[in-house]
Amino acid sequence: MTAIDPICHMEVDESSALHETVDNQTWYFCSQGCRDKFLAQQAPNKTDSDQESESCHHGGGHESHGHGSMTKEQVSLPPETIYSCPMHPEIQQQGPGSCPICGMDLEPIMPQKEESPEEVAEYELMARRFWGGLVLGLPVFLLAMLPMTGLPIHQWIPLRVSDWIQFLLCTPVVLWAGWPLYERAYRSIITMNLNMFTLIGIGTGTAYVYSIFALLFPGIFPESFRSDGSVELYFEAAVVITVLVLLGQMLEMRARKRTNSAIQELLALAPPTAHLVVNGEEREIALEEVQSGNLLRVRPGEKIPVDGTVHEGKSLIDESMITGEPVAVSKTQGDEVIGGTVNQTGSFLMEAQKVGSDTLLSQIIQMVSSAQRSRAPIQRVVDTIAARFVPAVLAIAVITFLLWSWLGPEPRFAYALINAVAVLIIACPCALGLATPMSIMVGVGRGAKQGILIKNAEVLETLEKVDTLVVDKTGTLTEGKPRLTECIPAGNFAENELLQLAASVEKHSEHPLSEAVVLAAKERESTLSDVVDFDSVTGSGVKGVVNGKTTFIGSAAFLKEQSIQIGDELMTKANTLREQGQGVIFVAVGGDLAGILSVADPIKDTTSQAIKKLHDLGLKIVMLTGDNEKTARAVAQSLNIDEVEAGVKPQDKYEKIKSLRSAGHKVVMAGDGINDAPALAEADVGIAMGTGTDVAIESAEVTLVKGDLRGVTDSIHLSRLVMRNIHQNLLFAFGYNAMGIPIAAGVLVPFFGMHALLSPMIAAAAMSFSSISVIGNALRLRTQS
Repeated sequence: MTAIDPICHMEVDESSALHETVDNQTWYFCSQGCRDKFLAQQAPNKTDSDQESESCHHGGGHESHGHGSMTKEQVSLPPETIYSCPMHPEIQQQGPGSCPICGMDLEPIMPQKEESPEEVAEYELMARRFWGGLVLGLPVFLLAMLPMTGLPIHQWIPLRVSDWIQFLLCTPVVLWAGWPLYERAYRSIITMNLNMFTLIGIGTGTAYVYSIFALLFPGIFPESFRSDGSVELYFEAAVVITVLVLLGQMLEMRARKRTNSAIQELLALAPPTAHLVVNGEEREIALEEVQSGNLLRVRPGEKIPVDGTVHEGKSLIDESMITGEPVAVSKTQGDEVIGGTVNQTGSFLMEAQKVGSDTLLSQIIQMVSSAQRSRAPIQRVVDTIAARFVPAVLAIAVITFLLWSWLGPEPRFAYALINAVAVLIIACPCALGLATPMSIMVGVGRGAKQGILIKNAEVLETLEKVDTLVVDKTGTLTEGKPRLTECIPAGNFAENELLQLAASVEKHSEHPLSEAVVLAAKERESTLSDVVDFDSVTGSGVKGVVNGKTTFIGSAAFLKEQSIQIGDELMTKANTLREQGQGVIFVAVGGDLAGILSVADPIKDTTSQAIKKLHDLGLKIVMLTGDNEKTARAVAQSLNIDEVEAGVKPQDKYEKIKSLRSAGHKVVMAGDGINDAPALAEADVGIAMGTGTDVAIESAEVTLVKGDLRGVTDSIHLSRLVMRNIHQNLLFAFGYNAMGIPIAAGVLVPFFGMHALLSPMIAAAAMSFSSISVIGNALRLRTQS
């Protein structure tokens, strides 16, 4: 019967494993180290919840059996302490470590503002292993290689002494510096999750053990292993390979830190403390202590700690980190404020409403972090290939050994061994493992900096293939708020007088067009007059007495009912405005026509540019709107939109997208309202404007924080850059292996002689270079245009 080690999650045999009984429950361990670590966690001063929170858990992969198994229900861990594998998200544990499936370093699920002590210690230990291995390994390399250059080093250091020096220096490099590599290799073999560390461990281990036997018992080797009467040693191969792999691991750790720079910048937006006000007294508390309902003082120049509303006072707030707009926004009592934005001028009291993980900033960080850990569909293909790749390489290495042992020149077995090791090392698929996750991490981070929040990696792959964009009109193409666009007086009326009279009456109306007229008057600082006998005629207009004169505001038909004549010139102008999709309001004062006002939902300044770029990217653009046909056609014509449908309901949008997908189109939908949520969910990719509703944002796979349609073009452009980068990385990895393995096996020897052989050291250098090239190529995404 088997059980799962609660520390490393290795499957162990209960009959032979170490075990310990705690609180009437028996736990089984793969080694004394895991047992000691487990017992240390059971210290008497820790509560049960502390013990549980320090136990690691395996999110998937192996099914738990026996007494020593653990389930997710048994474990409760604070999310910021959980580490996961970027290649295998189901692998989760507390604290850093390596993945039991692929051997890659685990990463924190929720990054912190600063590196944890464990992460710092892990990197420092890896750096010490590398530098220690380099210092000890360099003499080994020189002692082995210098004689090949013709330098008579054995006249100064006898061959036997040189061999023993190499052994003494090589041993700490392999057994101390390279220990993590062998640990991962061992775990991969006993769990049958063969990976790159399997090849590294077998390759370097074979070279090291072979060299020890050759040094201590040279007499046991047949003549076919000897060259010039002595058995060749390969300590330098084991040393160089180990040091190069450690270099690659260290560089990978540093590269991963750089990929998380976007999240680190987001985390830095939140202030560490807040000023709590209780009974008029103010004290500073940690941000984590803020609770919903608390009153907080925000001083000039400070960052707003959490989401909430202004309770008292007013100020200008820089919300550019959310909206992208550089102009500060005025906030007064009752207005919403967002955590992480910057207070500029006034001091005010705010009431905390959303704290901790509920704030908008935290949700953005969680979305970005989750997307960076997610896997694109192409990764499944890579996983399948990698799962078959390592066994295939082992088979090629065995065949290489057998063929060189049979057909190779003397010393045949020495050549056979070294070529087999070279095959194992050069075939190491570390570059293959890095190809997709590195590009995803950098790409999602870059998107976050641009205000593009991507929920998962699959979106990037799907977004690359879209050919049709479906957009809503109001709030997506337009600003979403009607504004006064024309004020045309008639007769003896002046423009400002016309607007002042109309706004005085309209301020009593609740119609959206009335709000636009009143807002325009306020922007011009017009003083509104008192109105008496106000009356609203449903579907027609409004009327009221201003300064003793009855003012009528409404449609042309409404004014004609009041026996007010509208001249041909003004009617022609009104018709022209209507054809442009604008709403026209007629104004009459005391029986005389005063003029017309036109109100429209203006197209965003950036929309036209965005539409052009989308067309350049090869997309067909379809506008679906609930607005009237005339207005919709006018907007579509002005923006050069390919197809438009007006008067559609939410269900109609959903059905339209469904029909487009059925016709074979890859559809991306951009919208901002609750009515867009079904369509956003049905599309291949849903993009929500960050200025829209929470429902729309939840239904979409991509959120544009700035609420700008240009973000759609940036999203598609980013997806194409990322996917191109992934394909380049895979080409590097596969191409390198496709060329390297045959060369390491010796296929060029019949054509170019023994000089064409690839030593394990060169193979290790090439393997490390392939990983560095993949990392470097992925990091290009940060600045690539």
